[in-house]
Amino acid sequence: MERTACIDVGTNTALLLVADLDPVTGRIVPVEHRQTIIRLGQSVDEGRVICREAIDRLVACMSEYAELCRSLGVGEVVAAGTSALRDASNRDEVIGEVLRGTGIGLRCISGTEEAELTFFGAVAGMPEVPEPFTVIDIGGGSTEVITGTADAVARSVSIDIGSVRLTERFLTGMPPAPGEFEAAREEIDRLLSANLASFSTPKQEVFGVAGTLTTIAQVCMGEKRFDPEKVQGYRLGKDQVDRLLERLSSMQLHEVVGLGVPEGRADVILMGTLILHRFMLMLGIERVTVSIQGLRFGMAQKKLVELPYFRQTRNTRPPDASLVKKR
Repeated sequence: MERTACIDVGTNTALLLVADLDPVTGRIVPVEHRQTIIRLGQSVDEGRVICREAIDRLVACMSEYAELCRSLGVGEVVAAGTSALRDASNRDEVIGEVLRGTGIGLRCISGTEEAELTFFGAVAGMPEVPEPFTVIDIGGGSTEVITGTADAVARSVSIDIGSVRLTERFLTGMPPAPGEFEAAREEIDRLLSANLASFSTPKQEVFGVAGTLTTIAQVCMGEKRFDPEKVQGYRLGKDQVDRLLERLSSMQLHEVVGLGVPEGRADVILMGTLILHRFMLMLGIERVTVSIQGLRFGMAQKKLVELPYFRQTRNTRPPDASLVKKR
């Protein structure tokens, strides 16, 4: 086996997966998960620059992850930056500081690549996934919607609506003023309508990944703390999302934290929930299956199929069903 670390540097959080990659069976065997709220996208929507404080938070987080990886005997660390890094005019400076400060090479990936890796990562290891299926990833800076089969992506889109971006753009406090909430809703509807016209999902299985979805699931389950085993595979109903949105829209920040939402996510969870609500309403989706996987697992899959032994044997020794798929 080859032990690899995959890091997803998003607009709000930095997520780490340490996994053993077994090219004989095609399995991804998780060893360690970590999540750190870094708010890299602080003010990026307005100024297109990652600020000094956010860079420092990122470097501190990546230093911690690098030390953990060394202690776990990781052979290679791969790291991908998404929406905030894509939008920032000083992305090269940020990448350079991370490399100098931690030794980790951070790569800025396109929205298309993010969508594809997230799509396959979301269902990695799940048996008998019904096809075709759709994946939605609501991030801090963007939302990706992808549909296809376990063999190939049929269509994907990356939309510039995310929980941090919309919070900074429209809200001045919690609870929001009615006009602020309506302005955000109108913007979400406008961009979803413009980008999802070719998607048809009512009869498809829809999977939801990333912190917004897992946090919504946690709260709807009545859990004060995140339990990945309980959240993984949770069937989140539209009626639950509707009720949660109504509650959040009238709550103050400390009340949201009281629901079990982490402080670094509590101020943006309303906008993330609103995006999910409008997505489900617009496409007639009654339930979303929550996956704690996503981009990190997609990165691990990509690394797995690149391993020499797997490349040599994949035509004669197929991996476990749906763990590693041809793209």
